[in-house]
Amino acid sequence: MNVQPNPRGRGTPGNPQNRFEKHAIEVQLEDFEHEELPPAPGTQFIPDLSKSILTKNDSPDVGFTWSINPYRGCEHGCSYCYARPYHEYLGMSAGLDFESKILVKEDAPQLLRKALDRPSYEPDIIAMSGVTDCYQPGERQFELTRGCLKVLAEYKNPAGLITKNRLVTRDIDVMREMASWNGICVLLSITTLDPEMSGKLEPRASRPQARLDAISKLADAGIPVGVNAAPMIPGLTDSELPAIIAASAAAGAKFAGYTVVRLPGAVHGIFEGWLNRNFPDAASKVMNRIRDVHGGNVSDSRFGVRMKGEGEYATQLRGLFNGSCRKAGLTNGFPEMTTEHFRRPQKGQMDLFDI
Repeated sequence: MNVQPNPRGRGTPGNPQNRFEKHAIEVQLEDFEHEELPPAPGTQFIPDLSKSILTKNDSPDVGFTWSINPYRGCEHGCSYCYARPYHEYLGMSAGLDFESKILVKEDAPQLLRKALDRPSYEPDIIAMSGVTDCYQPGERQFELTRGCLKVLAEYKNPAGLITKNRLVTRDIDVMREMASWNGICVLLSITTLDPEMSGKLEPRASRPQARLDAISKLADAGIPVGVNAAPMIPGLTDSELPAIIAASAAAGAKFAGYTVVRLPGAVHGIFEGWLNRNFPDAASKVMNRIRDVHGGNVSDSRFGVRMKGEGEYATQLRGLFNGSCRKAGLTNGFPEMTTEHFRRPQKGQMDLFDI
């Protein structure tokens, strides 16, 4: 059986069928001569006309109530990304569509300002990248994350950021001001320290050393920064957990977290296909270990266990994480932030007339 390679810079070679669609077109590799394979799709940026920007979270696993996602879909192309199935609700695929058709909330900062101005809004920590990465490559062009940070800084509303992209260092000026009133913390997500592995697994995310450099720059600027060793992939990247923690601490990280990979919906087929293409000899072992962590399944939606798994392996990984943090001097979890400085800026007379 022929196995189609990933298009350059993409995490998957095709589009699995949308679970909500009855019909799909499947292209077989043998339909093409090798030199005539379809080219990798370019990235399309599609306006997202959503009228709100704050999303309420009901999961006790993630530690925040509100999140902002300026982008839907993510160009990083991580083959394990649990957010891929969200694109199916938009009538697209969790495969190439997810990483090449990016919906952009171009008025995100303005929507955020309106949300914070509402009398019903009670100050709270807002997470950025609750679903997709707010510093993915398109942010260089659109600067929506920077715009939202400026609004949060103006209102003195605290925020927590998580990203795989060194672009986060661009906004050190805004974050430094927020740090002065205990209103910001940043997590760099690191899955592996191996640049070759990272290039295959997370094709358009910053390489591991660039993420460590970002930790260093943020720490030097006085911004609370930590590492999220995530997701740990049993039998593939889990052995790197102590090294990830140690390298991050050496770069200036002060706190840490971790998760175990989970493969909901179409992500299962996308990730398993990636394994078979890149690590065929290890694929069976890795999938079996993932099932061991999730009670015989490849994912678990139950609050309290879905992020860390359960069973003997999950217990061992938790012990390895805790021991690595103690050795490196890192605390477990986000640092405390405060909402006590929140204020709604006074509007001028002309603002009352929307002029």
